[in-house]
Amino acid sequence: MKKTYIVDSTCNDMRIDRWIRNSVGKIPQSLIEKNLRAGKIKLNKKKIKSSYKIKTGDKIDLFNINFKENIIQKKIKFIPSKEIIRSNENQIIDDNDDFVVLNKSSGISVQGGTKSKKNLVDIFAKSEIFKDSKPYSVHRLDKDTSGVFIMAKKRESAQLLTSLFRLRRVHKTYLAICHGEIEKDKGEWNNDLVRYDGVKRIIEKAQTYFKVIDKNSEATLVELKPVTGRKHQLRKQLHAIGQPIFGDTKYKLSNSTKGINKNLMLHSYQIRFMIKDIKHTYTALLPDYFKKLLKIKRLNF
Repeated sequence: MKKTYIVDSTCNDMRIDRWIRNSVGKIPQSLIEKNLRAGKIKLNKKKIKSSYKIKTGDKIDLFNINFKENIIQKKIKFIPSKEIIRSNENQIIDDNDDFVVLNKSSGISVQGGTKSKKNLVDIFAKSEIFKDSKPYSVHRLDKDTSGVFIMAKKRESAQLLTSLFRLRRVHKTYLAICHGEIEKDKGEWNNDLVRYDGVKRIIEKAQTYFKVIDKNSEATLVELKPVTGRKHQLRKQLHAIGQPIFGDTKYKLSNSTKGINKNLMLHSYQIRFMIKDIKHTYTALLPDYFKKLLKIKRLNF
C-alpha cells in the first residue's frame, strides 16, 4: 500500500519528521527513523534523513506502513460554530499583519488532540481573520490557564516568535491565587521537575521568580515570572512548597475534591518581547471568577 502527499506552501522548509507528525499522525520519532532508513518513507523517490527540510511541491511517498498499529490516532479537527468563532474573536487584544494576541479563556485547549475537542487553532482556522493564512501556535498555555496567548499568521512570523520563546527573550508574568500563606515575600525557585515520556522518567531544571502581592492565612496572590518553560512548571512549584493553586485538581494536597474551585486560578497576565527594536507589551484583564475569589479571600490587587 502506498500513500502519496504533495507538500504545500505552509510546510515549506519544515523538517520531514515534523511534517509527518503534523500531517499524518503523532508517530514516535524512533518509528519515523526506522521507516526512513528502510526506505518506506521517500521524498521525490529518494531516501532521506529525518532532519531533511522539505520544500513546496515535494512529493512524499509512504510505503506499506500500518498506521492503525504504529501511530496514535490522528488528530480530529474541531468544527466550530459561528457563535464560538465570534466569542473567541471578542477576546482579541491585538491583531496585526504578523500575529494575533488574545485573552484566552480557561477550559479551551490551544491545539486539538486525538479526540475531537474545542481548540483555538481549529477555531481561528475558520475565522475571517485568518482567511488568507492559517493560525500557528508559537507557545504553550495549559487548557485551564487563562490569559495572554499569541498565534502567528505566517510561517515566517511563527518561526521568529518560536525562536524568541526558545531563546527566553519573551518575558512572561503570571498571577496565581494559591492556598495558604507563602512565607517569603519574594524570591526564586529552582526545582528538578519530573515528567514522563511513556515509561521514560525525565528530570528537568525549572526556574521561576516570584513576588507576593497580597496574602493572609487563607490564601496568597502571587506574581510569577518563569525563566524556563517546563510543562505545568508553576503548578508543580507551588504544590512543592505546600501552596497549590486554587482549582488545581492535579497538583493538590489531598485526594479530596471537596471545596475545589471550578476554575484554575492561574492567569497569564502579561507578555513582553522585542522585534526589530520595537517593544511589544500585552496585558490580559483578569477573568471575573478570578476577581471574585480575590474578593472572597480578601486579597487586594
